Amino acid sequence: MPQVVWLKRDLRLRDHQPLFQAAKQDELIILYVYEPSVMTAEDFDACHLEFINQSLTELDEALASLGAHITYRHGEVVEVLDRLHHEHRFSRIWSHEETGNAITYDRDKAVARWARANSVRWTEIAQFGVFRPLEDRDGWAKRWDEMMWESTVSRPESIDCVPTDSGSRLTSGELGLEVSTKLQAQPGGEFHAWSELETFLSDRGVNYRADMSSPVEGWRGCSRISPYLTFGNISMREVFQTTKSAVSELRARKDSGEPVDGRWFKSLSSFEGRLHWHCHFMQKLEDEPAIEFENMSRVFDGIRDDFNDDYFQAWCEGQTGYPMVDACMRCLHATGWLNFRMRAMLVSFASYHLWLDWRPTSKFLARQFLDYEPGIHYSQFQMQSGVTGINSIRIYSPAKQVTDQDPKGVFIRQWVPELEHVPDRYLPEPHTMPGLEQLEVGCVVGKDYPAPIVDHKTAYREAKDRIWSVRKTSAAKAEAKLVYEKHGSRKRPRR
Repeated sequence: MPQVVWLKRDLRLRDHQPLFQAAKQDELIILYVYEPSVMTAEDFDACHLEFINQSLTELDEALASLGAHITYRHGEVVEVLDRLHHEHRFSRIWSHEETGNAITYDRDKAVARWARANSVRWTEIAQFGVFRPLEDRDGWAKRWDEMMWESTVSRPESIDCVPTDSGSRLTSGELGLEVSTKLQAQPGGEFHAWSELETFLSDRGVNYRADMSSPVEGWRGCSRISPYLTFGNISMREVFQTTKSAVSELRARKDSGEPVDGRWFKSLSSFEGRLHWHCHFMQKLEDEPAIEFENMSRVFDGIRDDFNDDYFQAWCEGQTGYPMVDACMRCLHATGWLNFRMRAMLVSFASYHLWLDWRPTSKFLARQFLDYEPGIHYSQFQMQSGVTGINSIRIYSPAKQVTDQDPKGVFIRQWVPELEHVPDRYLPEPHTMPGLEQLEVGCVVGKDYPAPIVDHKTAYREAKDRIWSVRKTSAAKAEAKLVYEKHGSRKRPRR
């Protein structure tokens, strides 16, 4: 009987276990579903759809060389499966596990119910180092390493597909989405995924450990594979093993007497750490789906109930009067990517300086990040907002970030052209520039560029007092122990 391979966020041929296993057994229906509930949700953007469609176009071309094709459908998955089952009476569904938002979580539970009711076997295979169910965090890192060293699978040599009406890929307009503003976003597809990884490991990544903090150097020095992991153009296992091979090759060259830049070893060690980090945070959402909506530490409930819509709008538009904040936000609007430190600063500024609740700000940035990964996204938002109860409180100074990360204003002037002629010494805080000089350089604060939306020192002090007034309580300390028990990072079992 036919079998369905349900593509979700795993748009590739290499190391695709469900496709590889299913192709050995019977005729396939390789299914991709444009789901209205997913694609009209408040965390989805047209940039995500464009990346998906680029990935699907490449994948369909690769499948055609094997005599196969993707069957495209539009609708909720259970309804689509039900119609397909009446047409083709398939016996089994294959897919990767997904740790997504609440919509996809509820959808997967509905698919499981439908499969049981229709005597269809559904086999899900993990593609990240995320384990279900996970009883506790003890030894998680060891399990992750073991999984990453498992053998990968090659692309199928041939695939027999059931003749179906293949349907077609759908555009933003057909799905009712606004046109994407991210004209400089990375293109989707397996080819680009491998190209980015290979150039990172052979050239761009040599100074990764330092470059990853800089909004200037990060564009080249970071791996830039995050969207390809998000949409499954490349598998985490292959990234890990390819990185390990690169490190082994570097060591062999060094041992043979060949000159090797010593920065490589620390940089690739840091990169490997980020691969662990990626799945560590995804595991949190897998273990507690409510993280998308609720504070990990419930003692912080209500702490930011007074939501200032004007502050939120200024932050969203990159009009806060803080050059690094505004440059980062405008950069996201155009590219969908930003290095991690600047992402953390954006969230910190919204959460502390503007005292905005993380739920609306997280949904907005989910639409801006091309590489939006729910498991990382919501855990990080809570961490940077200070509501986990177990992480350090980090309140970034936007002015200091200019001095530390962009002292010459390369990044800021690119994205905030109003500040093009402002002298370097005033870029961290343009409002401190004398009025006469503002006129001379053509940037009058309050007219050509906004005055600071809040005073840094005042906002910093008030935010610190507010967050610690809760955190130092006995109730917060008791809850922090429970949060750590469930989500804390532990390489070894506790004694």
